[in-house]
Amino acid sequence: MASDLRELYQEVILDHNKKPRNFREMEPFDRKVEGFNPLCGDRLTLFMKIEDGVIKDVTFQGSGCAISTASASMMTEALVGKTFEEAEQMFSEFHDLVTGDPTDEPKVGEHLDKLEIFAGIREFPARVKCATLCWHTAKAALEGGQKSVSTE
Repeated sequence: MASDLRELYQEVILDHNKKPRNFREMEPFDRKVEGFNPLCGDRLTLFMKIEDGVIKDVTFQGSGCAISTASASMMTEALVGKTFEEAEQMFSEFHDLVTGDPTDEPKVGEHLDKLEIFAGIREFPARVKCATLCWHTAKAALEGGQKSVSTE
């Protein structure tokens, strides 16, 4: 990753960690799922409001490392207004982005926009679960079944 991109990545992560967007409990909500990363202790509760198959609002609360918090903050912004199908596509694209071979050029999916900043995570495999915890939790919320997920 080029040094200017690495700096931008660090700035964005720090900004979303210090001032996470949508960091609040939602009432009322349609879906609520707990997420936990036992590797580093990240925990979050994700709240989702859904109308006619469209995500109207997503919020979260919890505690975690800077990467986990920033990823959740940016994800909540990105998912609002998306259909379930679009959200599933974003999940797949994000997962591919952060788990790809670090020696390959990152493939940025068409739905990711600002989330492409997380491409650098692929260089740190131990941090992938930090970045994807919120996504696995959101996927469980969309599927409507599980009330808790773990990255183990």
